[in-house]
Amino acid sequence: MSDDRPVLVVTNLVPPDRAGAFAALHAREGIVLALFGGREHHATAAAEDLRGVPARHVTQREVLRLAASGAHRAVIAGTIGRVALPAAWRGARRAGVPFLLWSAMWAHPRTAAHLLAGAPLLRAIYRDADAVITYGPHVSAFVAARGARNVHVAPQAVDAAFWGARAPAPRRPAGATFVALSVGRAARYKGEPELLEAWGLSGLGPPDDALTLVGERGESEALPAGVHAAGRLDPAGLRNFYAGSDVLVMSAVAARETREPWGLVANEAMHQRLPVIATTAVGAAAGGLVRHERNGLVVPAGDTAALAGALRTLRDDPALRARLGAAAAQDVAAYTQGAWAAGVAAALVSVGAGREGDR
Repeated sequence: MSDDRPVLVVTNLVPPDRAGAFAALHAREGIVLALFGGREHHATAAAEDLRGVPARHVTQREVLRLAASGAHRAVIAGTIGRVALPAAWRGARRAGVPFLLWSAMWAHPRTAAHLLAGAPLLRAIYRDADAVITYGPHVSAFVAARGARNVHVAPQAVDAAFWGARAPAPRRPAGATFVALSVGRAARYKGEPELLEAWGLSGLGPPDDALTLVGERGESEALPAGVHAAGRLDPAGLRNFYAGSDVLVMSAVAARETREPWGLVANEAMHQRLPVIATTAVGAAAGGLVRHERNGLVVPAGDTAALAGALRTLRDDPALRARLGAAAAQDVAAYTQGAWAAGVAAALVSVGAGREGDR
């Protein structure tokens, strides 16, 4: 007999690209979102339209009671939230329903607080979770090495129809013949200092070359010649910048606090036929989407000379840019929100919590 109770998914916020993925999962499995707020890390704002997915706003401390209520046939929780994650895990155990960890981590933070408390807790959850859902094979290998069992990949995806559509108003700095684009917060792990150093080493600059930075940043920060700050954009505005650029640069480094789990901007840009320059600290490269000399260039994290060389290579070779960009659009086509939902559904089926028709 089918269990008609929904699956509880505990997360902080829903960025625009995640809304469609949750809607696809809801159509397959029936879910309810428990949203506890927090800071949105994407370069575009959090979603207001959840596309019909039931949701309730809770505090992190309320997650325990909700997960333990018995109103759900399984509980899924991500690694965000110091209280929310252990509360969801313990609540599922009290309710006697499967607990599934949705993990983005492929390296633990090296801060004192995490080493003392966070890492031991996560290792316990890796071993105890009925299933672990990961962003890609890089995360799967990491959690499996720490005792996780029954690991499933739900490939990171964006709204392909939106990001692959023709941009109505491409944005490009006036007079530039080569435009590199970087999208993300000015957080340390994003590697912006390394990107700016590489830009200087590359010899690129006005009037022919430009680097555009999209995302929140300090207003008083001075930028080198040829570097422009566009601020935080809505999805349509960001798509215009992808359409007006020649390459996306993802210069992430292995910071003490965190590491880039994936970088959905890679998916977005690739749908617009942009090749990607990524470092080895970018999850989308470690996870197999961005592939060296197939749909982009991959350089060692923190190696500013290599990053500068990659910029020069793509500036000087338009034919290579076109070939890599065409492959990028082809390769990202498999990373759909439906494929993400199918990966999560497979994890639910594996623990006996999938809908009857999926078993």
